[in-house]
Amino acid sequence: MEISEAQIQKQTFPVTGMTCAACASSVETILQYTDGVKSASVNFATNTVQVEFDDSTNPDALNKALEDIGYGLIISDKEVSESVKEEQEKKYEAVKKQTIGAALLAFPVFILGMFFMDWEPGRWISLVLSIPVLFYFGSHFYTNAWKQAKHRKANMDTLVALSTGIAFIFSAFNTIFPDFWHIRGIHPHVYYEAATVIIVFISFGKVLEERAKFSTGTALRKLMGLQPKTLTLIREGKPQEIKIEEVALGDRILIKPGEKIPVDGKVLEGSSFIDESMISGEPVPVEKSVSAEVFAGTINQKGSLQIEAVKVGASTLLSQIIKRVQEAQGSKAPVQKLVDKIAGIFVPIVILIALLTFGVWMVVGGENAFSHALLASVSVLVIACPCALGLATPTAIMVGVGKGAENQILIRDAESLELGHRVNALILDKTGTITEGKPTVVSMQWTDSVSSEQSQFIVGNGQDVSGKHLVVSSIGDHHLPLTTYYLQILHSLESKSEHPLAEAVVKYLKEKEIEGVNIEDFQSVTGRGVKGNFEGKSYFVGNENLLKENRIAITPELESRAKEWSKEAQTVIWFADETQALAILGIRDQIKASSKSAILKLQNSGIEVFMLTGDNRQTATAVAHEVGIRDFRAEVMPSDKSQFVKNLQEKGRIVAMVGDGINDSEALAQADVSIAMGHGSDIAMDVAKITLITSDLEKIPQAFRLSHLTVNGIKQNLFWAFIYNLIGIPIAAGVLYPINGFLLDPMIASAAMAFSSVSVVLNSLRLKSRNL
Repeated sequence: MEISEAQIQKQTFPVTGMTCAACASSVETILQYTDGVKSASVNFATNTVQVEFDDSTNPDALNKALEDIGYGLIISDKEVSESVKEEQEKKYEAVKKQTIGAALLAFPVFILGMFFMDWEPGRWISLVLSIPVLFYFGSHFYTNAWKQAKHRKANMDTLVALSTGIAFIFSAFNTIFPDFWHIRGIHPHVYYEAATVIIVFISFGKVLEERAKFSTGTALRKLMGLQPKTLTLIREGKPQEIKIEEVALGDRILIKPGEKIPVDGKVLEGSSFIDESMISGEPVPVEKSVSAEVFAGTINQKGSLQIEAVKVGASTLLSQIIKRVQEAQGSKAPVQKLVDKIAGIFVPIVILIALLTFGVWMVVGGENAFSHALLASVSVLVIACPCALGLATPTAIMVGVGKGAENQILIRDAESLELGHRVNALILDKTGTITEGKPTVVSMQWTDSVSSEQSQFIVGNGQDVSGKHLVVSSIGDHHLPLTTYYLQILHSLESKSEHPLAEAVVKYLKEKEIEGVNIEDFQSVTGRGVKGNFEGKSYFVGNENLLKENRIAITPELESRAKEWSKEAQTVIWFADETQALAILGIRDQIKASSKSAILKLQNSGIEVFMLTGDNRQTATAVAHEVGIRDFRAEVMPSDKSQFVKNLQEKGRIVAMVGDGINDSEALAQADVSIAMGHGSDIAMDVAKITLITSDLEKIPQAFRLSHLTVNGIKQNLFWAFIYNLIGIPIAAGVLYPINGFLLDPMIASAAMAFSSVSVVLNSLRLKSRNL
């Protein structure tokens, strides 16, 4: 019978008991085959599962289905994110304690096994110390291996449990019954140190994994923190504070200066500037007046607003960003999945070889058949120990991450290193990534009547603002050049203005040591600029419309230059008295010195570079042209950036995204490789898997080179991890015995296993000496 949509409900639950990608697959499969379940999708990164199920089942039934195979769902009234956070904290602390406890007990076992192997009491001490290491601190390996075995599967835990368990049982037998071997002329070796050290090494890897998984949730928690917990509701003309959960559509909300906007809404009363950088990425706050849209999580600046709630709760733009970030973060598989797959094939083969070895020796071994069969099969299991396999990926990544840190490249996970060298499409945000992200005055020109020489004053060219101009006025006891006189008026007007670009002008004039004067009748003209009086004359600062509305004359030279600057992505500010335009100032977000060369390097290496920005098309065109980017998009929203990444991925591209703002977080989470600029928002840096400390784009080609070197190191490590098995397992099984009578002793097998681990570590350390 077909299930109607009305009967279907979708819920997300935290999952307990998952330790690897194979576990996630098992949970997904079990739920999908549970009666009443339409679909199940496990997010291994956040330890959650999203289930669609009908009315014929319920969460308790789903939990029961998983408990039968050793997993479980957390069914709670708490937010899913809060339950996941608690579970991750609990798990991380548990694994950390297990590793520390195992290491403390394994150390003396290792010393006794390596340096006092023939000391009889040492064997008994090792036996006593090994029991808690294996069966208390390492019990989860055996539990998980049993779960896999019940479903006819094998993973890394199976290999750990089997090899350490056999080594321990064999060693315990040799400790308790040494005469069994003595009367057969064989020395009874013990391998407690091999068993315990394996548990410690693999547990340490688990600690690193859990710590990384726990940190993936911090970005989401910070995004959620952008929304205030309470708001001021206007009810019957009176303000009252209520919880964010109590707000309803159509409510009238008061937004005070400095407050975060709690919901998406429409301005009913008042005007202000809103910092919308979390949405657009642009550093300049946006002016809002009646009927303008405002968004949850953005920050009101100096004015007071009353807004109508248009979208609340999960439907706000901020909530949608949070949802998409969460989904994109969990859609990736960790690099360790490769090792799990290898182990899944490798483990059954090793077990089969060990059993085959035992059987063959029992048939052809003669009078010592059992002793030879047991030694040979144990040697096979010991030499096939996963120590090197377990170290292959983590050691290369630890060295790669350290190498990156030395070069101002912070890497958060293995996946970025695995995919970085395969990137063939790179998306750059404009503001704060290609540009500095700070509006500054870059040019200034006076009208001919002020500067008889018609010279242009360009910021930073070393020309003195008090240059060759006539003295026409005196302020205080000091005679001033004409330009300085006007600049003091300009400074005073802009210092009183609330417009964000005014700050750039004030900063520039302060650097030129221009002082202010006492302006009278100051007025702010909404959407235009400001005006004020000084020494009986009116002065204006703002856009061109302000001058036209006051019938102020503009010379063709200034108008022409203003158009040129606009094409160069400069915002033009006009300064005028009551009759004529006196000067224009060009303000722009300057391009970083390294941007153009870094983009050229990336393009030369075969990577297609795109630019996405929330800024206007004219500015985007100018910036893209200057740095050599051919393909760009302007006036894009956060969801547009994320969709652009998806579109490239659907075409088979490996996509890297570089950004610095909250508005980039959704696209960063969706990208295969995400890179945040170090000066950017905490959210962007938390979502991104790579952070560039210096915000220098030259570091991006270096990061990809580091990825190439690290991946090569992982491949080499996996080769070394298996080469000893490929050579050693047949020898351990006794293939040389018919030729030269050589039968590999488990002690030599253990040494070979240890040497393979050492070779893996040494190979990883070679990366330290490589140049990026």
